[in-house]
Amino acid sequence: MKTQQVKLTLNGVEREGVCESRTTLLDFIRHDLGSTGTHAGCEHGVCGACTVELDGQIVRSCLMFACQADGAKVATVEGIAKSGEMSDLQNAFKKHHALQCGFCTSGFLLSAEDLLKKNPHPSELEVREGLSGNLCRCTGYVGIVEAVLEVAAARARQNGGEHA
Repeated sequence: MKTQQVKLTLNGVEREGVCESRTTLLDFIRHDLGSTGTHAGCEHGVCGACTVELDGQIVRSCLMFACQADGAKVATVEGIAKSGEMSDLQNAFKKHHALQCGFCTSGFLLSAEDLLKKNPHPSELEVREGLSGNLCRCTGYVGIVEAVLEVAAARARQNGGEHA
């Protein structure tokens, strides 16, 4: 099998590795680079557990090859916390019991951050629609939606109630 060197920036740190051409970005991140917060769920792009941010856009890392991310900036759940402190969204997930087994949490966090970046003042329906590409078998979604809405409101207060 043909191998290829892949260089990318993972959570702000330049990383590289050699992998087979058919290696998914998910497997490269987890197995070659050791960043295990991104999970392999359905491996068909349906569940959202493998969600990462690639050059500012969320993608399903199980649906793309690592070589497609060569030269890209990739952010995973490990990149959400800053200086060892949980982000406001992570704290809200904890407060609202928006996770149970935690398997889907990394995908939800990245999807929620993406949603709030695009729509800083979402309605409950917009949150539900924005996160509909992520599946959770434990929580029933109520806590997840409450956490995202709380963070949206808190960020709006911090920004003086400005609407984007």
